[in-house]
Amino acid sequence: MAASGPNQGDIFEIKRIRRLVELMNEHDLAEVDLRQGDLRIRLRKGGGPIITTAPPRPAAAAAVAPTAEAAPSEARGTEGLPTINSPMIGTFYGSPSPETPAFVKVGDHVGPTTTVCIIEAMKVFNEIPAEVSGQIVAALVENGEPVEFGQALFKIDPHK
Repeated sequence: MAASGPNQGDIFEIKRIRRLVELMNEHDLAEVDLRQGDLRIRLRKGGGPIITTAPPRPAAAAAVAPTAEAAPSEARGTEGLPTINSPMIGTFYGSPSPETPAFVKVGDHVGPTTTVCIIEAMKVFNEIPAEVSGQIVAALVENGEPVEFGQALFKIDPHK
């Protein structure tokens, strides 16, 4: 028996969507992306709501690679290498403050617990660990740029 009706995927309840919009306004957020099982809701200011019922396909995400074009000199020769990805939507910061050096730079060796950056989401600063070992070979995001969930932040060579 397939479940249907308004309670299927309760993230789509109108009251919850309205509350999300209120929270976006209250915390000055440009985008909210939520998932519950195979259901997803993504609200974005200015572009209208984007609602999908299937999870994003990895192949489709790989086909869109604006970060490789954004830093061609750094990304050249790094195709096929693993990346450190953003675990959330927010603003990327490469250092703890403007006066301090970056957590990591191209050429640095990192371990799984090495903090590589901070992602600010809803006024909370989240330290992001590398979760892999290797050498940073490309930085794909500029300081202060907004990042998406799953967006590649750094390319890493695990063999160095």
